[in-house]
Amino acid sequence: MKLPLPACLVFSLLLLAGPLAVRAEVALPAIFSDHLVLQREARVPVWGTAAPGEKVAVMFAGQTQSAVAGADGKWQVALTGLKAGAEPQTLTVKGSNTIEIRDVLVGEVWLGSGQSNMAMTVARSKDYETEQRAAVYPQIRHFREDSPAATSPQHLGKGRWVVCAPETVGGFSAALYFFGRELHRALGTPVGLINSSVGGTPIESWIEPGAQKADPVLRPAVAAAEKAHAAAVSAEAMQKYERALATWEKAAQAGGAAKKKTGKKPQNPADAAARKGDVGGLYLGKISPLIPYAFRGALWYQGEANSVPGKAELYGRQLELLVRDWRARWGHEFPFAWVQLPNFTGTGRDWPTVREQMLQTLKVPRTGMAIAIDVGEAGDIHPKDKQSVGYRLALWALGTVYGQKVPATSGPLPAGHTVRGGEIVLNFKHTDGGLVARGGPLAGFTVAGVDRVWKPAQARIAGATVVVASPEVAAPVAVRYAWENLPTATLFNGAGLPASPFRTDDWAP
Repeated sequence: MKLPLPACLVFSLLLLAGPLAVRAEVALPAIFSDHLVLQREARVPVWGTAAPGEKVAVMFAGQTQSAVAGADGKWQVALTGLKAGAEPQTLTVKGSNTIEIRDVLVGEVWLGSGQSNMAMTVARSKDYETEQRAAVYPQIRHFREDSPAATSPQHLGKGRWVVCAPETVGGFSAALYFFGRELHRALGTPVGLINSSVGGTPIESWIEPGAQKADPVLRPAVAAAEKAHAAAVSAEAMQKYERALATWEKAAQAGGAAKKKTGKKPQNPADAAARKGDVGGLYLGKISPLIPYAFRGALWYQGEANSVPGKAELYGRQLELLVRDWRARWGHEFPFAWVQLPNFTGTGRDWPTVREQMLQTLKVPRTGMAIAIDVGEAGDIHPKDKQSVGYRLALWALGTVYGQKVPATSGPLPAGHTVRGGEIVLNFKHTDGGLVARGGPLAGFTVAGVDRVWKPAQARIAGATVVVASPEVAAPVAVRYAWENLPTATLFNGAGLPASPFRTDDWAP
């Protein structure tokens, strides 16, 4: 009679055999899972790992593509010419083992990233119960990249594709869902939405570290960010946290008046630093695993964490670098749009400068911007109206990426000005349907002369222009519109889209 092996011996054998067993089997990144959506009419990479030298075949929609795993165990093939379709198919990957990915659709895929306003779910958006009941869209799927920040490029990722239904839509990114719903309705194709976002994170966490360090303008900021990260997790910081936590716990246990003074529980600085990642940490952990998955374009909703005076001025350079670097990593100039920061109280923050930096980054080809200056909330950095955000992003995508006829692809954007005596005449583009004053006469304009003293101005619409003047400024030289954290938006185009905040000067604060 054979005696069973001791448990410790079995475990030791498994440890020894494990790496070989894993390497011998074909494996795929998490993005390739049931219910996925593949990009139509594009080169669609499929990749993974296997034993070195192992032949791997990928079969889908009548195609068979083969590759041989390299010495590092990595392999990759590409599917081509896929046509959009709502009929579920199976993606089969075969080597020494066989993997079947079921319920696969072909359609339009978009990547969404950023901080909390991209991460914010449909369940937290306005009119959730109504939206939930209506969310019967089995051809819309959502993948949330759940990997944490990392210190080196990750390749497998974590997450799964989820089919849109009333019981699932609450966990979808709201901005992405309302965008994707508009695309699905207009294009009649399946839509895949990839959500890789983390609340409270700065843009420098999302850009490859080497790309940032190679930029001479950004290099000092990178060094400062790395220094701040190191300080946040230092022994001194941890000791301070532990003392604060002990005080808080003692007061909480004491009850009575002492308990009322406990305040919020101290946050572990190591946990916060890990969530945000060091410079490039979220790129390495949450973007790298998605490369080179095929998608049509990318959407970005971030900037709040970079609105601190002194950091805000660099935001445009960082955003441009992020766009160009991501495009280089994927190997093509995909369309890229972002959400301009909305109206918010923003005490101690410089939101106007970040908005301006976003506006100026539109110089990068194939980019767009959803202006949200009218849909924010004074006391909530997470405005609930993500429907308007998704709709405006979709207008840009449908009009510029898909060539469809839409009311407008943007709100009015400044397009030069002329000083005419005591007046300044402002020109705009994207005046679709004509310029419109909403909520009464135009407001939110200020002018200044050479003394750089800003005074409230009267403004009126004259055709496709706005004429601005102030009785307190006889010889104006510069104009600003909605140039504050919490402005009132009054200038719109006929399509109902608001004008971007702007200024004609470049004066320091």
